[in-house]
Amino acid sequence: MAKVTFRIAALLFAVLPMLSLVSPISCYGNMRSTSIRNHTTSRYTTTPATNSGGRWSSGGATWYGSPYGAGSDGGACGYQGTVSKRPFSSMIAAAGPSLFKNGKGCGACYQIKCTGNKACSGLPVTITITDSCPGGVCLAKAAHFDMSGTAFGAMARRGMNDRLRAAGILKIQYKRVSCNYNGVGIAFRVDAGSNPYYIAVLIQYQNGDGDLAAVHVMQRGGGAWAPMQHSWGAMWRANSNTGKPLRAPFSLRLTSGSGKVLVAWNAIPAGWRAGTTYRSTVNYRT
Repeated sequence: MAKVTFRIAALLFAVLPMLSLVSPISCYGNMRSTSIRNHTTSRYTTTPATNSGGRWSSGGATWYGSPYGAGSDGGACGYQGTVSKRPFSSMIAAAGPSLFKNGKGCGACYQIKCTGNKACSGLPVTITITDSCPGGVCLAKAAHFDMSGTAFGAMARRGMNDRLRAAGILKIQYKRVSCNYNGVGIAFRVDAGSNPYYIAVLIQYQNGDGDLAAVHVMQRGGGAWAPMQHSWGAMWRANSNTGKPLRAPFSLRLTSGSGKVLVAWNAIPAGWRAGTTYRSTVNYRT
């Protein structure tokens, strides 16, 4: 069962009274991967993914965790143990409800820039949504990003990182952009609670849209795609509905938030093990 803890936004340098930045993080059960295996998929089909090219929109931003840290360790998206490492490299944020979308916003990439403070450089930084910032803390209706200390400080003029972090809630401009993980294949992490009759898979590092609207699975010899259920964050699950064990290898068909489709054939091999991450050689085109 999911545990809910609280994080306190790191505003040690604040010079003016401001709103409280205490934000709950959803920390789910045992998500540690015991091993990582490369798995070559036989072929794939995909439609092109391109930058949104959208206009800048207005929103708000705060930060949490340590000043030079990664905020949470994957939080409500389930990316535990990866957000401080490449390709995320701590450039992440928790999103308010309008962007987190009950977990279906996980993995989306945004450019953010601040211009309303003298410490702002005015240059955009690119972040990935890896956590949830609930309404009441983050703005429930407007777009709000609770950024890692690293990402928030990256919006500052040179040598003014701490001054910017002391500003409290910033007015920012943001826009959706294409994710590009520079050759990193999609990772399929089999949840530690999976068994022959139930499998849950956490999916991350999708190029392009970054988020997923739907996932379908095909069992060995199945000949048909069956929808997986969105469990939480970036986790999708499937159960045996025949009373018999699920048949691996499993192929996965991913549908991004804008409807782009990619098929990873035999993404999870026969003999799969719970707690193991399998890396695909395929990804959306950028």
